[in-house]
Amino acid sequence: PQKLTDDTIKPYLGFPPVMRPATLHWTDHGQIFYLGERKGESFLMITPPEGGPSETVWGGSCLATGLTIDRNAGRAVVTASNPDSPGDLIRIDLATGAGQEVSEYNRSYMKKHPAAEMEKFSIARPGDESGFEIECRLFFPPQFDAASTYPLVLDIHGGPNGAFFDAFVPAQQVLAAAGYLVLAVNPRGSSTYGTDFMMAVLGDWGGEDYRDLMAAVDHVCQQPYVDEGKLGVHGYSYGGYMTSWTVGHTDRFKAAVVGAPCINLHSMYGTSDIGISFGEAQWGGSIVDVTDKMLERSPISYVANVDTPVLLLHGDADARCPIGQSEEYFIALKRLGKDVEFVRFPGCSHLFPRMGHPKMREEYLVRTLSWFNRFL
Repeated sequence: PQKLTDDTIKPYLGFPPVMRPATLHWTDHGQIFYLGERKGESFLMITPPEGGPSETVWGGSCLATGLTIDRNAGRAVVTASNPDSPGDLIRIDLATGAGQEVSEYNRSYMKKHPAAEMEKFSIARPGDESGFEIECRLFFPPQFDAASTYPLVLDIHGGPNGAFFDAFVPAQQVLAAAGYLVLAVNPRGSSTYGTDFMMAVLGDWGGEDYRDLMAAVDHVCQQPYVDEGKLGVHGYSYGGYMTSWTVGHTDRFKAAVVGAPCINLHSMYGTSDIGISFGEAQWGGSIVDVTDKMLERSPISYVANVDTPVLLLHGDADARCPIGQSEEYFIALKRLGKDVEFVRFPGCSHLFPRMGHPKMREEYLVRTLSWFNRFL
């Protein structure tokens, strides 16, 4: 086998065994086209089959999926989302790289309801010798006024080897439209920033990744328009793990929404559909080998420290992060007299906030917004 791409742009997302496979096409003209991802942006790339540097045909500032190329290798079509659009079909001229929207599914709605403005920046964490920079995306409420102050919600992606892209994320848009600043951070462990960055989270959930997130919050809180007394945190899947880990280690957040979390790494190992394969890849051994480390890095171990009001949202047909994870956390918090609510979504699997029944997806967003409105 011969490697045709390097570490600067990846034709896939994630870490084994949880990966999104590459989208590529080998044309009759001897060209290989693929969708590559770098620093939270998608690109249509071309690479020679005999090896050599890849070249960018089109892309940037979007999340693209579903690559299709015509039989003459003259044009391509992708589905692309960006911070201003939930997604449309884009036709790309492969000779010139020019892209053109060929659908307008949401155009009339978006004209009446503009998306949140986004600012992208990177920080180097003080005292960190890794050399990593942490990329962040900050979404602003409509009619933003820098002379006013706003509550801030930290949004944490799943994975841990997922990533936030220059894309339209409904939860972020709903919160921003309701008057919140929304901070989306790609801490170490995120995909699209190189292999070393992605693998830095292995065996260290709740360690350097947590410190990256808090450094990003510290950075944004230096701005006079952030009301530091009104901070919230939301995350789903690994983001739910990190949200529950966060409120077990700091009381700076006044409300937390925890979606489909991993709470107990011990029970997750034996009940998740990827508990063994994923757990051993992330933690470097079986539960017998790393039992103490798993317990030390489980949010359930720090439940007594939680002072933040917690809302748990979980589908009861979730095989990836089984609903028992939320049940454990809810019972522990409730027995300690903590402020907690638990909502079960009947018949919903792990990806229901993105791919489930529209009513359930809407309910997830309504519950999330209501919780932050209640406490912030």
